[in-house]
Amino acid sequence: MQELHDAPLAPLTTFRLGGPATRLVTATTDDEVIAAVRAADAAGDPLLIIGGGSNLVIGDKGFDGTALRIATQGFALDGTTLTLAAGENWSDAVARTVEAGLAGVECLAGIPGSAGATPIQNVGAYGQEVSTTITEVVAYDRRAGETVTIPNEECGFSYRHSRFKEHPDRFVVLRVRFALEDAGGLSAPLKYPETARALGVGAGDRVPAAAARETVLALRAGKGMVLDPADHDTWSAGSFFTNPILTEAEHAAFLQRVHDRLGPETAPPAFPAGEGLVKTSAAWLIDRAGFTKGYGSGPARISTKHTLALTNRGQATTEDLLALAREVRDGVHAAFGVTLVNEPVTVGVSL
Repeated sequence: MQELHDAPLAPLTTFRLGGPATRLVTATTDDEVIAAVRAADAAGDPLLIIGGGSNLVIGDKGFDGTALRIATQGFALDGTTLTLAAGENWSDAVARTVEAGLAGVECLAGIPGSAGATPIQNVGAYGQEVSTTITEVVAYDRRAGETVTIPNEECGFSYRHSRFKEHPDRFVVLRVRFALEDAGGLSAPLKYPETARALGVGAGDRVPAAAARETVLALRAGKGMVLDPADHDTWSAGSFFTNPILTEAEHAAFLQRVHDRLGPETAPPAFPAGEGLVKTSAAWLIDRAGFTKGYGSGPARISTKHTLALTNRGQATTEDLLALAREVRDGVHAAFGVTLVNEPVTVGVSL
């Protein structure tokens, strides 16, 4: 276990933003993770868990406490059961499942970050969410002081949310288990229209899992959503805002604002999101509110490839990023009466 003091955190995040931590501990085994957590808790020291750093916005002043970087490794396949250590690179793990001919997470290719973060956010993209394949999560319960195994039905999964996100100071994810599918090398049925169109098939069809993965990687890269150190469009947290979920009354009011602003023929995206709920597109809202690709004149700007990504052009500070995020959030609300919610976790700052 490695320990550093006054350690820079910006290099550990995909935004490459944020000040130093008073103490940075890097743990490479579950026992080291648990020991570091127990030590911080016993000392009353604030604790920040860092995996791949792809969903963190850390304040310019840094973190006054212990930052614990989880760098555990472990990829184990037993038939169609996959167990990943929390520190495993998620995108690499997806590639290995596809190489093994298994389906279930192939459309989650290219998502940056670690495996341990996937249940926290209920990571999803291109018609798949990890909640449909996760069977259980092994975590250290800081309240109980013991390691627990939490089955899927007790994880509280919903859109970009979970029990772990709801109680961020209680659970530290150690391992995640998935039930994949042996479909003879084929993908799971495709649910996302853009993916199906790119592959020339219909929704619900299966294609070779490798083809599904490669197509998703190409689609993500075209939106600046695959990490590339040379491309500032990828110096981001991916989607900065979640897609709003509206009640029927809120959706009706939203449609009236759209028609007043853009004309009665304009139909914004709408997807069922449960009884009496409708999900719309944050990217559509941002674009139609006037924040187009490349928007901004400072060191933090909207991606030139996708309106949902806010990016560091190389010299930004966290305050630069937050100023842009607030401008977008407030502009969308003024235009359409919908308040966007940030997807990345903020540390020492808030919108």
